[in-house]
Amino acid sequence: MKNVIEQVTRRIAERSHETRSRYVARMKAQAENGKTRTHLSCGNLAHTVAACSSMQKSTILDFTKVNVGIITAYNDMLSAHEPYDVYPQFIKDALRNVGHSAQVAGGVPAMCDGVTQGQEGMDVSLFSREVIAQATAVSLSHNTFDATLLLGICDKIAPGQLMGALSFGHLPTAFVPAGPMPTGISNDEKVKVRQKYAAGEVGKDALQKMECGAYHSSGTCTFYGTANTNQLVFEAMGLMLPGSAFLPPSVELRAALTEQIVLHITSQADSGTLYRPLWQVMDEKSIVNGLVVLLASGGSTNHSMHLVAVAAAAGYILTWDDIDTLSQVVPLLAKMYPNGPADINDFQNAGGVPTLMKGLAERGLLNMDATPVFGCMEDYLKTPHLNGGAVVYRPATDSKNPEVIALPGTFFSAQGGLKVVDGNLGRGVIKISAVAPEHHFIEAPARVFESQHDVEKAYHAGEFTSDVVIVVRFNGPAANGMPELHKLMPVLGNLMKAGLKVALVTDGRLSGASGKVPAVIHMSPEAQRGGPLAKIATGDVIRVDAANGKIDVLTDIQARAPAQVDLTREHFGSGRELFSVFRQVVSGAEQGATIFNYLG
Repeated sequence: MKNVIEQVTRRIAERSHETRSRYVARMKAQAENGKTRTHLSCGNLAHTVAACSSMQKSTILDFTKVNVGIITAYNDMLSAHEPYDVYPQFIKDALRNVGHSAQVAGGVPAMCDGVTQGQEGMDVSLFSREVIAQATAVSLSHNTFDATLLLGICDKIAPGQLMGALSFGHLPTAFVPAGPMPTGISNDEKVKVRQKYAAGEVGKDALQKMECGAYHSSGTCTFYGTANTNQLVFEAMGLMLPGSAFLPPSVELRAALTEQIVLHITSQADSGTLYRPLWQVMDEKSIVNGLVVLLASGGSTNHSMHLVAVAAAAGYILTWDDIDTLSQVVPLLAKMYPNGPADINDFQNAGGVPTLMKGLAERGLLNMDATPVFGCMEDYLKTPHLNGGAVVYRPATDSKNPEVIALPGTFFSAQGGLKVVDGNLGRGVIKISAVAPEHHFIEAPARVFESQHDVEKAYHAGEFTSDVVIVVRFNGPAANGMPELHKLMPVLGNLMKAGLKVALVTDGRLSGASGKVPAVIHMSPEAQRGGPLAKIATGDVIRVDAANGKIDVLTDIQARAPAQVDLTREHFGSGRELFSVFRQVVSGAEQGATIFNYLG
């Protein structure tokens, strides 16, 4: 297994030699300019400090001091980011006490897929990652800062902040997490009520009561979707402090760790022996470590795009084949919803990220010579504790709950949580860890739709009475921004409960909560770009063989012309008209679904 980790790491580095070299050269050139504030004119500096107190003004104008740029995703509508309300002042106070300063360099939008699910706003969700990257770069473009702290957690927000910060990769940079909300209603209960509502067995009042019981306070949603995958993966990549991802927002240790990373980042800000810029942290070794924990934890399918795009921002060419190769040797060591009943708080109580990484390191599945923002990778196998008010790190224990994190020598599955499938329909991704083995194979006639809402209508009309592969096409990045299709999960789950064999094939998304339905998503090339899905017709027989990574249409479709669909209605309203350029230039899902041409 260790050999495979080394081979994938090496081949990423080798294929990316030219593009990575160009990126590093840019970062070194930016660093050679020295402290950026020294290049600002007197007028530039006056604008920089105009709103500051006299003390902070003096500190910023003293070029021997560090000025930290804060990029915040705070808003009080999004539960995961509401705790960030008080973070900027906390950071400023901590730095003032040691003679340094911080400023909010800028804010980035923070939208919630949970709010926009099934709504028009979902069509701009994926593109918000690019806007966030741009907003981060614009914020840092004032060249007033010696280090960067990123306040962001959720789906597109943290990846977007990282992509933007990598344009300023000569600056030491770290994420400052805020933690999950307490556990509310169990995941099993959520699924049951949603399926009953889809079947018409309970009313909207019952559904609303359940949903408000599940999402009920400040903090990240507790299921293991994209937001919590961001946190787990970025901790494993060394982009935040060890053991910091999943501490609750209000505990004393959370505040202590926030203060520690704030003070720590200032020690790296000068180009001396402690200098550790973001470009050094984000290398091929940290990228592979992120992929390994993604697979070992059964993380979000969105990261098959996010990590590709983030890697490109750092000059690396990452492919789905890299992910698939790793998935064949990385076992599933964690079970959280939708892969099991546990939530992120159960995972934290079982030992959290340090315990998971300990298990991976013992199996030789991590690049232990990677360079994290804090200490060395051995430190990421330790758990933080408070001792007399000070943070101390102790070696992580084995799992305290083997139903959530596997014990040494055991696993939940011999392969990782994600699987790449390919065939004559193109290439896609399936979250195989969430799907029972008996549902890994299906061969059935297709039923073709262009909208998840039409699938829902067909279900309520009683049109699904036999085994079926439901195809939802023209939902890729270039078609309509690649919305998540979660309205389908209760419907398809009910069909499976009724005894039908069902699969979903789509060029759209399903995020980290894809449920127990076999769903081949992110199909590439997408239908809008002439992919094979555009030639499928209702009745064509499709075979999905997830275990062997295959997806094929058994009907001969070669001579057919691809379908043409008028998507005009989906390109206007709710701000969607502002993203027409994005739809025209966005890359395919396999290339990260990004509008940026990092690699030339």
